[in-house]
Amino acid sequence: MAAPVHRLTRAAFFFATYGALAALSIWFAYELRFVGPEVLSGVEGQAAEAYLYVQRPMVLLWLIPLKVLLLWAWGQFRGVFYYFRLPDALRMVMALVMASAFVVVLSLFLPGSAPTDAFSIPRGVALVDLNLSLVFFIGFRVSIRALRERFWTMESANTGIVERVAIVGAGRDGALLAADLLSRRGHGIEPVCFLDDDVAKHSLHIHGVPVIGAPERIPELAEKYGVTEIILALPASAVRRIREVSALASASHQRVLVVPSMSDLAGGRVRASDLRPISVEDILGREPAKLDGVAIADLIKGRVILVTGAGGSIGLELCRQVAACSPARLLLLDQCEVLLYQAEQELIAAGAGALITPLVADVTDLHRMTEIFQRYRPSLILHAAAHKHVPMMEAMPGEALKNNVNGTWVVAHLAAKHGADKFVLISSDKAVNPTNVMGATKRLAERMIHSLQVHEGAQTRFMAVRFGNVLGSSGSVVPIFRRQIAAGGPVTVTHPEVKRYFMTIPEAVGLVLQSATQGDAGDILVLEMGQPLKIIDVARQLIELSGLRPEIDIEIRITGLRPGEKLVEELLCAGEEFRPTKHPRVFRFMASSSATPPPADLLAQVAELVRMDTAACKQGIRKLVPEYVPFVE
Repeated sequence: MAAPVHRLTRAAFFFATYGALAALSIWFAYELRFVGPEVLSGVEGQAAEAYLYVQRPMVLLWLIPLKVLLLWAWGQFRGVFYYFRLPDALRMVMALVMASAFVVVLSLFLPGSAPTDAFSIPRGVALVDLNLSLVFFIGFRVSIRALRERFWTMESANTGIVERVAIVGAGRDGALLAADLLSRRGHGIEPVCFLDDDVAKHSLHIHGVPVIGAPERIPELAEKYGVTEIILALPASAVRRIREVSALASASHQRVLVVPSMSDLAGGRVRASDLRPISVEDILGREPAKLDGVAIADLIKGRVILVTGAGGSIGLELCRQVAACSPARLLLLDQCEVLLYQAEQELIAAGAGALITPLVADVTDLHRMTEIFQRYRPSLILHAAAHKHVPMMEAMPGEALKNNVNGTWVVAHLAAKHGADKFVLISSDKAVNPTNVMGATKRLAERMIHSLQVHEGAQTRFMAVRFGNVLGSSGSVVPIFRRQIAAGGPVTVTHPEVKRYFMTIPEAVGLVLQSATQGDAGDILVLEMGQPLKIIDVARQLIELSGLRPEIDIEIRITGLRPGEKLVEELLCAGEEFRPTKHPRVFRFMASSSATPPPADLLAQVAELVRMDTAACKQGIRKLVPEYVPFVE
């Protein structure tokens, strides 16, 4: 009952307000047209009095309801009264123009223009009424919004410290941010100036905020404008400029914040004023990949998808992106129930609860995995389950073999047996000329699915996707560095010349799905990783982003290369043939043309290695992967 009463009250308020504004505009239109010494004399004065005192009251009786009715038809009764933006103004203009057009057309069809005729309004009055209506209606709504934003909001009660900020980027994102901050003053953030490289915008104002010059003026902002924070509203593709601006801000001891991405803003997940600190991902030095969303959606929509290792960082992101493409069923499989539960809860919170089925299972358990394939019959398998921590696997090569090779065989074998369409192995750049157990077992996993393709995969298309380090993934250097910085240091780097390829988790997973749309049977697909970055440079940037100084506030300590660690990772094995794909960030390599042993032979050899001690196991792996150079203590 409360909701209908509220709607009736709101409708009555709109009707009374708009009716009063319409009456004022009509009344003053007659006054401006017929009141004055030049019209109130002689015969013209008598006619003017007739228009004023005879026609005007009759016009008010039908023109006010007409305007209110048109405003209702154009949605002016459905909005919140104090929220008024350009689309609302345009709809209001259309309603008022239609009312004036009706008045003019009606006067054209009526014979003559008698002062006593309620429907024969002089065209001069109609024109003045239209202009006054636009001023009264739009001016009133804008005034209400301005007063509310400045004085009436609950947020305006905030009397805390106001942060004075400079916005770098006077484009669409920056303008949207300034408007949002100005309308939410209670947040304690006040934009005082813009900085932009576009000289044509210098000395101009956006929402009343001046564009004072280029970002190179950052060092003088604190003293001249009292700025305490810098907000970056630059496109994600401007990574070099983002890095330069963040360095300037860091040198000036200014905190740097970043505006959310346009995809998040467009999706309504965040507001422009939901700022976050700049991260190493923002200065990674690579433009985000453009994906073929239609092809990826066609690959997933309406199908049963299995993601192994769903609780890991890569597996969880795979689940997020797959769930967004409306699969018939998304199977989340992981051996760790804690990680699986967390993944399940996140996807439920994201609205994918009806699509997902969590499955606690070990990929090396043939019986359990057979039950899953028999029951759900997935058509696409994204195999991310693996042991991937390099130093740990050096000490336990048998466990790496069981999970990375035997587990891959179990899942891939069942995929072929139950007629899955595609099987995608998440591999690693460490599989190329490996110097560690983890990389060697990943290379064996690639050979295993190639063997299955040759001997068993008549229907299923097997492929592997290689990529390098993923920022923020479990075991990657970035979370480790952040923890070390938070603890006050030191930040540990194994070697000053160590370089690694880096990608963000969403980009890596998006390119994995893109690869699945383009890969052929037996392909090894490699993601374009950009230029490798020195790990020590990443450490320095993270320290600076934390507002600290490398080697002064936080020590960087060189600890020496770990067992099995390379200085620079590679992406191409000897004997692999390059072939392009339709996507510029995805490359295809055909597996070696040498004879491929049957899967049973590989399994038998792996079974023997698992029972050996560490040193013998590594030497045995070398016989299966000749390019492997084991680390033996």
